[in-house]
Amino acid sequence: MYILFDIGGTKTRLATSIDLISFTEPIIFATPDKFSSGRELLVKEIKNLIGGEKIKALAGGIAGVVDKASGQILSAPNLPDWVGSFLVEDLKQELAVPVFLDNDTAMAGLGEVARGAGQGGDIVAYITVSTGVGGSRIVNKKIDTSVFGFEPGHQIIDQKALIASGGSHSGHLDDFISGRAVAERFACPPYEIKDDKIWTEITRQFSIGLYNTILHWSPDTVVLGGSMFKQPGIKVEQIQSDLSEMMQAFPKLPTIKPAELGDFGGLYGAMFSLREK
Repeated sequence: MYILFDIGGTKTRLATSIDLISFTEPIIFATPDKFSSGRELLVKEIKNLIGGEKIKALAGGIAGVVDKASGQILSAPNLPDWVGSFLVEDLKQELAVPVFLDNDTAMAGLGEVARGAGQGGDIVAYITVSTGVGGSRIVNKKIDTSVFGFEPGHQIIDQKALIASGGSHSGHLDDFISGRAVAERFACPPYEIKDDKIWTEITRQFSIGLYNTILHWSPDTVVLGGSMFKQPGIKVEQIQSDLSEMMQAFPKLPTIKPAELGDFGGLYGAMFSLREK
């Protein structure tokens, strides 16, 4: 039996797989803010799931940057108390099995390539826009090598805003299009915004960020996921038009598709990653 997990900033998902082809109906629970509570709850739920059966390995993602060598969580904006912890080592000691941990967005991107909208792509850019903005580059069905992962949401798209803020995060893509930023700017949840002009502006800002990412990553396929693409929301049909106007460096645009796996993309990615171990 294998354990698949996805530790998000608000929710954690757990499932088991016997054959690494399919997994059980996931259980979902709130991710504790405190690392000690989160570790204890994760172990407890895993033991409840397996019912005494033997585990072969665990794999999953977390909403943060993970040191690939040590398994230490280096940063996690939505889970600050988890920063500095060694979740991989703790789970190894508790369960006495191999544990593989990566960024949750990278796992979701891998899942889309393995079983979702990214199937058939050799170089896939997966971009998600929900509370925050994340992304990953998947090459030949593997999460591309990197030192600290991928953070397309922190690219600077407004130099004037960055300078005016004195070098703070203002001016980053995330500051304009994330669910958190949009809610703060308009003092309401994004889904309550009905003004078409507002969504046209937000979509244009997203298109600028995606254009930069396409130039840097040169993908053949782009997969777009996250709650901000629900309607009303970022206009998927407008993105193609925006990019066509902007593109000068490359002879054609990559194929652009909406994500297909929803909230379980990270579990599919974890399952596929274990198949490749």
